[in-house]
Amino acid sequence: MGRCDQVSQHQIGLIVLTRILHLLSGGAAQGLVKALTPSIETSTDSQLSCTFNAVGLMKQKLMEGASCDVVILTAALIEQLTASGHVLAGSARHLGSVKTGVAVKHGSPRPQVDTAEQLKVAMLAATGIYLPDPHLSTAGIHFMKVLNGLGIAQEVAHKLRSFPNGNIAMNAMAACDDPHVIGCTQVTEILITEGVDLVANLPLEFELATMYTAGVVSTSTFAAQAQALIDLLTSAEHASLRAQGGFLPAG
Repeated sequence: MGRCDQVSQHQIGLIVLTRILHLLSGGAAQGLVKALTPSIETSTDSQLSCTFNAVGLMKQKLMEGASCDVVILTAALIEQLTASGHVLAGSARHLGSVKTGVAVKHGSPRPQVDTAEQLKVAMLAATGIYLPDPHLSTAGIHFMKVLNGLGIAQEVAHKLRSFPNGNIAMNAMAACDDPHVIGCTQVTEILITEGVDLVANLPLEFELATMYTAGVVSTSTFAAQAQALIDLLTSAEHASLRAQGGFLPAG
């Protein structure tokens, strides 16, 4: 028997018993999930495998049959997936509502963005505008509507720097050498990115607060553990952690 075949019965048992919980999630929940991963893995006796990206892409991956036990998307999408039978009825729990904000590189001057006119001035003055996918991400889609509402979408089109999700966009902005850039994505993605600062939420007339919800996927082999994961993420015990990360109470 070759060395590669010399696996003990104990080792085989460990391999067989390793439970992997697959999570597909919008980028808004990345910071919260990562902060609680040790607790999740201990309490569910599982290993967590996470994919974070634009909610539209995550829904698409789920519909295409990607391995998934828990999905975290907007409340509206989870409702649709529950109705279609992709998410187990009764399993959904709200994480909280997330607002969309404006960010700059750490240490850069913070522009005034409290009104539509101030936001317009800030966008026109920026040398680059960082945002998540304008077609598949919640914040990216909304931000394009904001630029159109301000009447400057065409004028700033050459400045737009779009990325698959807000977390990637903010990290790219943090890494660039230009101190005069600006970004817009969900507050949760700004707060977890080193090297960028949250300036403020979008002005009231352009405000976007998105409810994020987790649900157990109907094809999950580990539905009980998946539900335990969701219950831990949404528990009262971790309300302060959700708040620190940018989630507003679900109400």
